[in-house]
Order: sequence, then structure tokens, then C-alpha cells
Amino acid sequence: MRIGVLGTGGMADALAGHWARAGHEVAVGGRDMGRAERLAARIGGDVRPVGLRAAAEFGQVVLAALPYGAGADVVREVRDALAGTVLLDCSNPVGPGFRLLTDDGASAARQLAAAAPEAHVVKAFNLCHVDVWRMRPPVFDGRPLSVPLCGDDPEALARAAELVRDAGCTPVSGGGLGRAGLLEATATLFIALWVGEGADAQAIAPPLAYATGPM
Repeated sequence: MRIGVLGTGGMADALAGHWARAGHEVAVGGRDMGRAERLAARIGGDVRPVGLRAAAEFGQVVLAALPYGAGADVVREVRDALAGTVLLDCSNPVGPGFRLLTDDGASAARQLAAAAPEAHVVKAFNLCHVDVWRMRPPVFDGRPLSVPLCGDDPEALARAAELVRDAGCTPVSGGGLGRAGLLEATATLFIALWVGEGADAQAIAPPLAYATGPM
């Protein structure tokens, strides 16, 4: 699979690394070619450094590894190149005081879909810190990390699920793109618990056997 990456930060590094090792063709794109070149060299293999538009043109799947607020603007710039592609959104719209910045409006994923209406947006990879995605693989107590996916296009979801598995994780259906805001709100809550309270967010939910009531 050809994968273009918009951005040269930590998430671009971590996820593109998994996919390059899995044998996919990867191009990392940024405004600063020097940063793109350093990231491509760090990942190694045949990863190529390119500009943002070239990354969008290259990918059958394009990862928007961009901060909330910048993502929609960048995607809008290259929207014609994204027509028909799978556009993965891993951003979290979290503001000061662990506030959800999209509380009264469209989710970050919906904003990307509006910026590139001919792309097939899938929300994914937003619930964990970048260092979790750097793990090879992210497995805890023998259990691979599960990654919820929200999107409306079955083929796009299938491609995203393949990339989740290539990162050593388990894809989980999170519903349509209309539910992406729930993933973003969940991430906001988790970050507030982890960082603000020092609490174990994983301890909130009971085991699956108990999830629907007494056994």
C-alpha cells in the first residue's frame, strides 16, 4: 500500500515506522524539507521525504499527523490531491484545562471531511500517547492494544484496519464518522484523568463479562 504522511512530528514518526517495517511504501511530507528528510532517515528503509502536496498525491492512504487547528487548513490546501483517498485523522482537539475544543461544533474528523469532501475520512489512533505507538508492538499483559475506527466508507475502514494490524494492534469498529466526536471526547477525558488526576483511566470500565450487568 502507498501511504502518504502529512506532518513530521511524533505521530508521523511512530506510525510511519510501523508501516514501513510492514513493507508499505511510505512518503513523509512537511513544509520544512529538512525535517522531512531527517524523519525519513530516522525511519529508514525506502521512506521518502517530500512536500505536503507530494505526500497527498502519493498515498492511497494519507495520515493527517497534524495538530488540531492546523489539520483542516493543510488538508484544504491539498484537497484535490486527496480525492478518493483514505484520510486518517489521529488528532485530538484538547485545549487548556483539558477542555474539548469542539464541544459545540463539528468534530476534528468532520472538519477534515469538510476540508476534503472527496476523501474518505477515518478517525483512528487518537486514544494513546505517541510513546505507546512507538512500542513494537503495543501489547499490555499479553493483550494487544485495541484501536477504534470511525468512518463511513467500508473500503476505507478495511484499509485502516489493515494498518492497525500492521502496528501490532486490533481494529475495533467504532461506528460511522458521526461518532468520531465520541472518540475525541474520550481522549479528552482520558488525558484529564491521566495527566490531571494521575488516575488509571483503564480502571474505569469493568471487564467485558460484567459490562451489561450481573453475570
